[in-house]
Amino acid sequence: MGKKLDFITPELKSFIEDQKIFFVGTAADEGRVNISPKGTDSFRVMDQNKIVWLNLTGSGNETAAHLLINNRMTIMFCAFDGKPLILRLYGTATIYHQRDKQFHQYADLFPENIGARQIIEMEIDLVQTSCGFGVPFMDYKEDRSILNDWAEKQGKDRIENYWKDKNSKSIDGFETKIFED
Repeated sequence: MGKKLDFITPELKSFIEDQKIFFVGTAADEGRVNISPKGTDSFRVMDQNKIVWLNLTGSGNETAAHLLINNRMTIMFCAFDGKPLILRLYGTATIYHQRDKQFHQYADLFPENIGARQIIEMEIDLVQTSCGFGVPFMDYKEDRSILNDWAEKQGKDRIENYWKDKNSKSIDGFETKIFED
């Protein structure tokens, strides 16, 4: 059954590396709680207590807005094939934009992507596993190329205009500081 750990074990690191999707949960002090699915080759375990993930351009930018107000974050993985398992990583996160040197220190860990919007670094203070007995089996077919194709078609200037229009504020009106120093 479930366990609580202070760090990511080698076995859990392998589990994470095999997953095709993860879910990110954040919340400001007020307003809506955001849970967002993430895919593609965008997640790295740096050590037993630190991960980074590449945040790509999307329809909103809730995670960025929330982390600027309250830096708590939860990441969840579910086994949709093989042995059942749910893995949650709890901790505090820092968001890095393209203007930050840390963004560029981590960017080479990921495939180049014109839609790369931020990199999130998370310090993990609790790792929790649970059974996952109720999670259905699902077959992975392939990554969708729609987001990356769209970003390539837009190009840098149009992506930045999209960020101004769609990614500068959260749905609750919180700033994301995507363009602020």
